[in-house]
Formats: sequence, C-alpha cells, structure tokens
Amino acid sequence: MSSAESVNECHPSFVRGLWALTHRELKKWLNDPVMLVMFVLQPLIWMGLLGKSMNIGGLFSPNNINLPQQIPIPGTAILYPPNLPEVVLKGAALSQMIAQMGSKIMEDIFGVTDYFSFMAVGMISMIVVTTTMFSGMSIVWDRRLGFLDKVISTPVSRAAIIFSKILNATFRAMFQATVILALAYLLGLKLSPTFTPLNLLGVYAAIFLLAVGLSSVFIAFSIRSTRMERPMQFVSLITMPLMFASNTFFPTRLMPDWMQALATINPLTYLTDAMRHLTILPMDTATLIKDFTYLGLFAAVLATIGTVLAWKYLTR
Repeated sequence: MSSAESVNECHPSFVRGLWALTHRELKKWLNDPVMLVMFVLQPLIWMGLLGKSMNIGGLFSPNNINLPQQIPIPGTAILYPPNLPEVVLKGAALSQMIAQMGSKIMEDIFGVTDYFSFMAVGMISMIVVTTTMFSGMSIVWDRRLGFLDKVISTPVSRAAIIFSKILNATFRAMFQATVILALAYLLGLKLSPTFTPLNLLGVYAAIFLLAVGLSSVFIAFSIRSTRMERPMQFVSLITMPLMFASNTFFPTRLMPDWMQALATINPLTYLTDAMRHLTILPMDTATLIKDFTYLGLFAAVLATIGTVLAWKYLTR
C-alpha cells in the first residue's frame, strides 16, 4: 500500500464523510414511514380543515346576506323630473355587485380571490420550520446512544458531522414541501398565469436557504443537550411566534404596528412571500430579489454562528 493511499484512509475526504453521514440520516428517515406520514398529515389537516372552513370569500356571498327585493337609492329622485319614480336597485343586481366587490376585496387583501390558495403556501412554510427543527433532535439521540462519540473518534471531519445534519434537514424539508404543494394543488390551489415548472427551482432555493439557517442554529442548541425535553421546549417556544408573526396566515400590513415590526425581521415572512410570488401571485422580480437577499443573509449569518458553536463543542 502506498503512502498516499494510507494517508487517504486515515484522513477520508470531506465529501465522502459527508455523504456517508447524510446517507445514514436519510436512510433512518425513510425507514420510519410513520414519522414521514405524521409530518405530511399535520399540514394536510390544517389545509383541509382550517383552509377550507375559513371560506373568507364566502362572507361576501349573496346567500349569506339577507337582501330586500329592491332598495331605493337615496337622493336619486331629485336628479329626475318629479313625475318619475325614485330609482331603485333590484336585489339581484345588488347581490351581483356585492359578489364582485367581495372578489375585489379578497384580491386586494390576499392577492388572490380564494383564501385557501393563500393559506396553502403558508402551510409549506410551516412544514419547513417544523421539519428543520425536529430533524435536529436526532443529534440528541446520537449522543444518548453513543453514536456521536464513535463518529468523533473517527477521522471523519467535524464539519461533515454538522453539515450532514443540515443537509438532512434541508432535503427532508424540500421533499415534504413538494408533497404538500402537490396535495394543495389537488385540493384546489390556484396557480398564477406566470407560474412555470422552472419556478419550482426558486421555491426549492428559498426553502434551502431558510432550512440551512434554522437547522444550523437548532443543531448547535441541541448538540449540547442530553435530554429530549429541552429541544422540544425550544421548538414549542419559537414555532408559534414564527408562524403567527409572519404572513403565513394573514397579510402583515393588516397587523398591529408592533407585530408588523416583528414580521419585517421574521425570515418566515420572506420565505412565504417568495413562494407566493413563485406560485400563486404574479411574479415580481424586485420583491423576489428582496426576499432572496434577506434569506441569503439569514442563512449565511445563522449557519456561520451555528456551525462555529457546534464545531467548538465537537472539538473540545
């Protein structure tokens, strides 16, 4: 055996170690179909129950408004000769006017005429957050089962250990987001005229950036824990603020001022906004540039912080 081969065996390449550990993580995930179904079932229930039950557009339906057969328009009689009757608006015409007005209000508020499409894209953001956070808990089990100590004792790069967890989280988030988007389309998601299959690449890019940032910090937090309860409490603490202080379920411009301030720094707001412009809203290049710039900075800063913290723990 040559000296070069001996060195390569003692110091395996970063890519080989990263692939081996990432493959292990994905294999564990695929061998647990119950967990996969649960992560898909939760947003599906939200879309099917909350998304369909909150038929906000139906509030403007004439069937929900008791209208008289005819309604006089005050002041119109003075515009005509006294011998002509006062102008009246028939109930059917008024119903049609209210329905048209409702569609315009929905479009002005949500950007689309049905709330389900607006909310369904928000469900994709929710699945990204939950997937990236809960996937970091696997490192707690690796510590408790002794696998992490065994990997640290090998020549595998410490960076490969960290990035394998990050890649596992991002791949899982992208796969589950694809499933949720397909199910939402079957349930009635209305795509914009500017949507093309190439837009999915932009959706995956936005998901990747957010998943990298969130998973890096959460792995750095979880790697120091030996109890599952602590990271679960952390997830429960920040999941709700991330979702409701963003445009996941409601436009941020209609929120109170203090909540709008939180939404402007919430990365989930920019992920959801980017995905909506790539799927259900007309594509706005300037908005997409702003969203991806923020997501890129978020991923770079948090990935750096999370990786450094995790690296210090693994090398001490």
